[in-house]
Amino acid sequence: MIDPKLLETLVCPVTKVPLRYDSTKQELISEQASLAFPIRDGIPILLAEQARKI
Repeated sequence: MIDPKLLETLVCPVTKVPLRYDSTKQELISEQASLAFPIRDGIPILLAEQARKI
């Protein structure tokens, strides 16, 4: 689970829009960029090269 306060401040590094949290896959989703950023050990990895295309 990611801290809700942290989630409010996180934005996509590509589009600068807020991210959606997918608790099932443990990812932060950027709808505009069509990218899913992983969360590893509770830490969001907001690097475009680490993101999965959706």
